Amino acid sequence: MTKAPVEDQRRLLDVQALDTRLQQLAHRRKNLPELARVAEIDAQLADLNTALVASRTAASDLRRELAKAEADVEQVRSRATRDQTRLDSGAVSAKDAQALVNELESLSRRQGLLEEVELEVMERLEAHEDTLAKLDEANQKTLDARAAAVAQLDAVFAEIDAEAATVATERAAAVAGLDAALVALYEKVRTHLGGQGAAALRAGRCDGCRLDLDQTAIEAIRAQPADEVVRCEECGRILVRIPEKRVTE
Repeated sequence: MTKAPVEDQRRLLDVQALDTRLQQLAHRRKNLPELARVAEIDAQLADLNTALVASRTAASDLRRELAKAEADVEQVRSRATRDQTRLDSGAVSAKDAQALVNELESLSRRQGLLEEVELEVMERLEAHEDTLAKLDEANQKTLDARAAAVAQLDAVFAEIDAEAATVATERAAAVAGLDAALVALYEKVRTHLGGQGAAALRAGRCDGCRLDLDQTAIEAIRAQPADEVVRCEECGRILVRIPEKRVTE
């Protein structure tokens, strides 16, 4: 059995309260709504990035397609210009002149078809570039929103961390000078039971598990010397006996 001064046992409740506060602060830090907001924005950015990659790829493909369509039109236009120059020169035979006239008509039809293709590609590219511009704008706005959300998150982190540092300092002061064996037992139990190693025993009830001890257990505890460290038979926590208030008549 472990023994520790009564005052050390009671001071252990102060240590426990500070440890509980540190645990609460750590839990709050991990579950901030600001964290959820940043995660939500990151998901939006991921979706926007996917859309941007697809839109940029489509626009790039269309630019290449437009360049080819323009080159095809220019090739036909250049050929028609050469043919027209030869025809206008009068330095060709009647047979060649007729052939040039026929070819110019064919080139004119070909140019018309190619210009239609060129126009269609230009319209598609314009639509994609409009979509891309809107996506870029939405992405920038979302990046700005993320920067603001991160700044807000950092501010809350700083607030929590400052309080945690203060509580940790108070905790170090509270545990200083306590019976070493008592502290060691407390740390072991606290680790095993998820953060609470000590609890007050009030009116036969453990403040840790919130269960009433049976009368036999209560009598056994009362029979123990005041400096005897007792444990809850239900949860195993260190029980700090709080003097019961006497009812005066």
